[in-house]
Amino acid sequence: MYAIVEIKGQQFKAEEGKFLYVNHLGEEVKEGDKVTFDKVLLLDADGDVKVGVPAVEGAKVECEVLLPLVKGDKVIVFKKKRRKGYRRLNGHRQQFTKIKINKIVTA
Repeated sequence: MYAIVEIKGQQFKAEEGKFLYVNHLGEEVKEGDKVTFDKVLLLDADGDVKVGVPAVEGAKVECEVLLPLVKGDKVIVFKKKRRKGYRRLNGHRQQFTKIKINKIVTA
């Protein structure tokens, strides 16, 4: 069984027992907290597929926060204009939250 769920504007494939790295859920979320996402777009229960318009009624995904703040790999942005002496170096590390899918509740 799996579900396509929307979390903070992005769609993820959620399966029970799997781990997901989602966009940082905020400072109010602590380690061990239970989080529920109710915007389930598609639900597949062993071949029985339910597609929501826009979401499946009564379906939700229950998760547990394992690590509230995980930093991704560093991305380097380098800008240069030739022969002008213009160079800019900028780095960025995206913040994620690691969650574990505990249960997918069907309607």
